[in-house]
Amino acid sequence: MPDETVLVVNSGSSSLKYELRDATSGLRLGRGIVSRIGHDGTSLRYQVTGSEPIERPLPGASYAEAIAAMFGRFDEAGARLDGLVGAGHRVVHGGTEFSAPVVVDDDVLARIDALSSLAPLHNPVAVECIRLMKERDPQLPQVAVFDTAFHATLPWEAYSFAIPQDLAAEHQMRRYGFHGTSVEYVTGRTAALLGIPLAEINLIVCHLGNGASITAVEGGRSVDTSMGFTPLSGLVMGTRAGDFDASAVMFLQDSVGMTTAEVATLLERRSGLLGLTGDSDMAVVRDRAERGDEDALAALRLVAYRIRQYIGAYLATVPGVHAVVFTAGIGENDADLRQEVCGPLGHLGLEIDPERNTARVPDEGIVVGGGPIRVAVVPTDEEAEIAHHTVALVRTGSPARPGAATDHPEAKEHV
Repeated sequence: MPDETVLVVNSGSSSLKYELRDATSGLRLGRGIVSRIGHDGTSLRYQVTGSEPIERPLPGASYAEAIAAMFGRFDEAGARLDGLVGAGHRVVHGGTEFSAPVVVDDDVLARIDALSSLAPLHNPVAVECIRLMKERDPQLPQVAVFDTAFHATLPWEAYSFAIPQDLAAEHQMRRYGFHGTSVEYVTGRTAALLGIPLAEINLIVCHLGNGASITAVEGGRSVDTSMGFTPLSGLVMGTRAGDFDASAVMFLQDSVGMTTAEVATLLERRSGLLGLTGDSDMAVVRDRAERGDEDALAALRLVAYRIRQYIGAYLATVPGVHAVVFTAGIGENDADLRQEVCGPLGHLGLEIDPERNTARVPDEGIVVGGGPIRVAVVPTDEEAEIAHHTVALVRTGSPARPGAATDHPEAKEHV
């Protein structure tokens, strides 16, 4: 066990994921998750490097009990928690308040809490977990790393809504973008993979998981992204509708009689792949399509079509794109989707090598298309990015430079 470690915490609406990393190399030492917090069947699953995973029930555990169990499991495993330099927390929404990671004091915590209306399922939980950890160890620095921060560089024309600007300003209504920590990591990793300086790299990054977004990157900085005021807009996702006419929302309320809450549930939890096919898991939908299921085949066409639309738009936005990059669970593992997206875009300079596209993706990534605009698959590691920002802030008072987490190839090692 190294002398100095950093804890990475990702609190969800009913879960607590965490990792312990070497503070110098970024190497993952252990990780765990407490699932179904506040519900029946709460459990903790933890794995130390080189060991088999351990699962234990935590019936009806709260977040306080989940954090206590997390630290208790570290103690059992002999982890050197006395060497912790800090804890880095994924915080979904930083609003216009936070454009970079920050060490959390009472004022910062209150400001994050005040943004809860912009991310009601996530920010309150992050605030609670940070507060609980500050109470447990007041001397341990707590660092907030925001999903929205990487997109703080969006130009006005990319983030603005064409509504009265006094209304937009009063209620902080604008495009924020999400998945920024992942896109920041992947941007740095792709620059290294292609041998292009980070400050010169131009990319279209497709973060495709159950939640999905596309980001246009120019000179290593985000200049447009598909998610907006919330994570609902943009691509077809597991349960989210993606782009949807606002007038249709009013129709559902006025003519169908749905409440605001019912429309929100429809668009966020009952749409996307789930609404199209009855299944939200892309692997299940893919399997159904391979067996000739018409609903699944149609859904996959729509998913690929929407991705191509955004790629085309961002090719028009960013001059001299070096590569289209696929990342996250679906982006990294669904070779068929990559072919379905890029195959029809040969006239725009994208080519896919079928053999390379189906090859194993190494941790550092792989180029699967060598046309004028390369196609790459680059595994993401948001926890590495959070860990490096945390260590940099604690040691120097400043966040890590963009892409710093990619300096250590071993940081991608899995337990």
